[in-house]
Amino acid sequence: MELSTLLPFLANVIVGGLVLGFVYAIIALGYTMVYGVLQLINFAHSEVFVTGAVVGFEVFRVLAPVNMNGYLKLLIALLAAMTISGLLNVIIERLAYRPLRGAPKLVPLITAIGVSLILQDVLRVIEGFQGRFDLTYTLPNGFAAPFCGPESSCVGLGKFLTGIGVSLQLKDVILIIVSLLSLAVLNYIVNRTRMGKAIRAVAQDRVTAGLMGIDGNRMISATFLIGGALGGISGVLFGMKFGTVNAYSGFIPGVTAFTAAVLGGIGSIPGAVLGGLLLGVLEKLIGVSNVFGELLGIKNLAVIDDSYSKLGAFIALVLILIFKPTGLLGKSNVEKV
Repeated sequence: MELSTLLPFLANVIVGGLVLGFVYAIIALGYTMVYGVLQLINFAHSEVFVTGAVVGFEVFRVLAPVNMNGYLKLLIALLAAMTISGLLNVIIERLAYRPLRGAPKLVPLITAIGVSLILQDVLRVIEGFQGRFDLTYTLPNGFAAPFCGPESSCVGLGKFLTGIGVSLQLKDVILIIVSLLSLAVLNYIVNRTRMGKAIRAVAQDRVTAGLMGIDGNRMISATFLIGGALGGISGVLFGMKFGTVNAYSGFIPGVTAFTAAVLGGIGSIPGAVLGGLLLGVLEKLIGVSNVFGELLGIKNLAVIDDSYSKLGAFIALVLILIFKPTGLLGKSNVEKV
């Protein structure tokens, strides 16, 4: 591969990694929000995320024959997924986690895994009744079209990306915009609203927050609602990006997003975003290792193709836990005795 083709190739890989990283970042925020308040790793979040993906599929399927603006269909899908996934997360907290708050930490962790398995089978049964397993998204017209074709009158960033040989579909740009808007709204809620301040107070010291008149249970439920809504958004974005989902689609993205949260610093919102973006780019780079192997003449590297792309997340998780368990932006937590 010549230099003139290598640079556009690398640019496409990195931009594609950033697009994927935004999906991981939104999923990771659901883990980090809950952990920040309860120090609980909610492994059921991967199924909450898949529930959002299934809801998005159903909305797009029902609205497919309706003559309606594609962006309006997307908005309805996002709102429906946010609502159902958010409420599902609140119900999980109320029924499965709240009764176990005084139990040893291993108990709610095992419970989270059990809830995850239950939700997988519930989703499989619901879709199985309708004779479906793999759910293929029916996107509005134009969503899969190039965002900025060579003959388009592109401006700004789109013109720059096209100029260096990067090709993006419209759905990729929508994914980035929705992710950035979600991050902006979350940042506003957490840092600029009374509810956000109350959530942060409960995360810092639940007992003292209660003495100040803050309802800890209510704020924890609000945290699960926000985390679930983010899971719903990421589910729809995941379905748009990859096209097909099923009841078991949440495991690998969930583990990757959990790794992103740990990489950035579990409990840190900026850390979850940073970790997601880094893992997205790392995954894409590993997926094209065979290209680098051919360029450098390293035969062993040349056999690593896209099927090994997930390897980076698991290697990163092990290395983080060994060398920097608090993550890139995380802080060490000293438990009060």
